[in-house]
Amino acid sequence: MHSLLDRKKKAAGVGIDLSPGFVPSVPRMFSCVGCFWVLLSSALVAICSFSFISPAWIVKEHLRNKDSVSFGLLWHCSESLDHMYSCYTFGGLGKFAEIPSSSWQTSAVLCSGGCALLAVSSLLAIVTVFLPGGACERRVCTLAGYMQTAAVFIMAAGLLVYPFGLSSTLVKSFCGNSSIYYAGECQIGWGYMLAIVGVMLTLFLPFFAKYAPKEHASPTPLPTIL
Repeated sequence: MHSLLDRKKKAAGVGIDLSPGFVPSVPRMFSCVGCFWVLLSSALVAICSFSFISPAWIVKEHLRNKDSVSFGLLWHCSESLDHMYSCYTFGGLGKFAEIPSSSWQTSAVLCSGGCALLAVSSLLAIVTVFLPGGACERRVCTLAGYMQTAAVFIMAAGLLVYPFGLSSTLVKSFCGNSSIYYAGECQIGWGYMLAIVGVMLTLFLPFFAKYAPKEHASPTPLPTIL
């Protein structure tokens, strides 16, 4: 009689197994590693974008009563001795073909492509916060991790190509006897250093993406009811 009542209760969905070996699975609502991964990804997208539009990749300070100048991927800025500051895009109208060096054109394509991949992967990381733990979340994290790995290599290639443009005629007119990986009278600016730091930090994102998925918690087993 008792076994018949137990079967009816379980069929109605009110039966609870309180046996010692039963451990209910409670999904976590968030992952600490995942949250840190999302925050770091978003911060690195901001750093990447800021360094990309920065005009201070190559800088020349005031020297011998001459104006200071600075170059970025897309910008050229100058500051006169009376502290008048002006910036303009290469070619005046910002045409890509008028960037003074093919190396800088290549670097602009690679860095912008890497930033775009990093931005998309950051959006995917944010999406995983709202996904329940499971196969779908793991696939999204894996895809985002692959995109971030590709972004690292693409942006690193862009940073390595950029110094080849130091041998261009425009840079030599301001920096003197500059050549590949030698800035002459100029020096590396904060924009280029910020881009390097951003790429170095991006190296850690694929590692965090691997451990970002939410796992099932293992609560303390319920005591046996005699």
